[in-house]
Amino acid sequence: MTKAIKLLSALPQKQRERLMELAREVSFPEDARIFEAGGTADRFWVIRSGDVHLYQQVTPTRRVKVAGLGAGDLLGWSWLFPPYQWDFGAEAFSPVRAYEFDASAVLALCVEDPLLGLSLVRTVAEVLAHRLEMTRGKLLEQYEMSRRSR
Repeated sequence: MTKAIKLLSALPQKQRERLMELAREVSFPEDARIFEAGGTADRFWVIRSGDVHLYQQVTPTRRVKVAGLGAGDLLGWSWLFPPYQWDFGAEAFSPVRAYEFDASAVLALCVEDPLLGLSLVRTVAEVLAHRLEMTRGKLLEQYEMSRRSR
């Protein structure tokens, strides 16, 4: 299994500093829906404190938690790939403080600094690989639970 990657600590210091120039501090109260699947992905966050749950809506009335995120974790990667729509929903499980990044500003910085762009894409790819494994595990777990309850 891949290990969890923390975006900011994975970037070289100089690149991290350049990225952080674009950061804006934000907060979300407990139970706040941060984004919904299908919505426009025009930003991302790095969680400073608190807990966020990623979920997948499996029926109109049922959703499955696929990941729990905490301090240092990247929240949102759909801003990097067309069609720039969220694949999951995200909800604050507790009060959350985070750094927010505007996707268009970050993408412009990546064009200006291709090494930062490459580092960022590689790091996000590592995060994606880890999240894919977590999601697969959660879905298998849900499948087994539903199978046993029949």
